[in-house]
Amino acid sequence: MDAEPDLARIAATVGDPRRIQMLALLMEGRALTAKELALGAGIEPATASAHLKRLLADGLLESAAQGRHKYFRFASEHVAHLVENLMRVAPRKPITVRVTTPQPLRRARYCYDHLAGTLGTGLFALILRKGWLKDAAEARQLVLTPRGHKALAAFDVDVDSVQAQRRQFACRCLDWSERRDHLGGALGAALAQQLQTRKWIERRKHSREVRITAAGEAGLAAFGVDGL
Repeated sequence: MDAEPDLARIAATVGDPRRIQMLALLMEGRALTAKELALGAGIEPATASAHLKRLLADGLLESAAQGRHKYFRFASEHVAHLVENLMRVAPRKPITVRVTTPQPLRRARYCYDHLAGTLGTGLFALILRKGWLKDAAEARQLVLTPRGHKALAAFDVDVDSVQAQRRQFACRCLDWSERRDHLGGALGAALAQQLQTRKWIERRKHSREVRITAAGEAGLAAFGVDGL
């Protein structure tokens, strides 16, 4: 029997303000409980349960029980890429509630699989200053310059493999604590992975927080990242 993607169904699922807020919360890169998602979306736990049931049914989330709690996370990286793309094209609106981000998270953290916080925005600002990336005609999309290709290859980033991935290559991603952009997309993820490989950063267990190592402090300073 032939079948086609039910675009109307998935659009209705992510189009609900409460459900898309839950998905946005999971961009932090860690699994969250139903209570945490309810609190983040500003709804009652009973209401959150109904929304989570819909997200699970449509294959956007998966859950895992650990002790007395059930944790929810993206069902696949494709869901994270969907939310990332929506964040890129969505119109901006005034921030009505000022969210206070704890200082360690503000300094360095993951936004799904790429770097955010002061580290993420500082690294992105450096890349732009060096002319490695430039804005594309499409809003918030970025393209790699020949200078950037050479520099990233020298930093052991396999640019050709990154460009071959079936996700957006590089884009501006708004950093909620810094109110500036950091680097998202496949290139942002690859750069974060390279910093981990070099042991410049370490991700804290069960957290999106990132610790900059002593080697990282020296390496990033030599690299030219400011404000850390």
